[in-house]
Amino acid sequence: MERSIVPRGYRAGDWAQGAPRHGPRRSLTRVVVAGAMMFIGLVIAGEAARPATGQAGSPDAPWSAYVRTVDEALARRDISAAARAWHDAYGTALGSRRWEGMVEVGDAYLRIGEVSGARKESEAKARRIYLAALFRTRAQGSLDGVLRVADAFFALGDREVVYQCLRIAEGLADRSRDARAR
Repeated sequence: MERSIVPRGYRAGDWAQGAPRHGPRRSLTRVVVAGAMMFIGLVIAGEAARPATGQAGSPDAPWSAYVRTVDEALARRDISAAARAWHDAYGTALGSRRWEGMVEVGDAYLRIGEVSGARKESEAKARRIYLAALFRTRAQGSLDGVLRVADAFFALGDREVVYQCLRIAEGLADRSRDARAR
């Protein structure tokens, strides 16, 4: 049995035409990762420059009224009304650039999933929302925020992200101690 010298992922003709040795998808992956990192950096820089608005759960938090509407609709088991209110809450939380809103909206999405019988399906979207909240907490230097997001990931059973949250929290705590020492 003769073994091919053509790397996995290539056709023989591709290799003969001088395709790169590191694989056909690696270059694309590098471009996508670099683009994503640039995007995240721009988002974080923009978030750090924006002033804070209402705090989580406070009546003046712009997303709170929508989250209350979600909960009222869920109490009536009106999933459609809850979903419409959730979309308004999500848009408002996203625009506020505050981590608190993203965590509350992620929690609300899980409640909608629970009442509608689609808890497992709702976890994926809630996870993405919590990740956005984590980026915001880190950019804003909020130790409380990082720990609250870690709690949300713990509830989802995502131990790896909980570990990352705790590492971020440790870094924020160290920076806080350094600032007090000066």
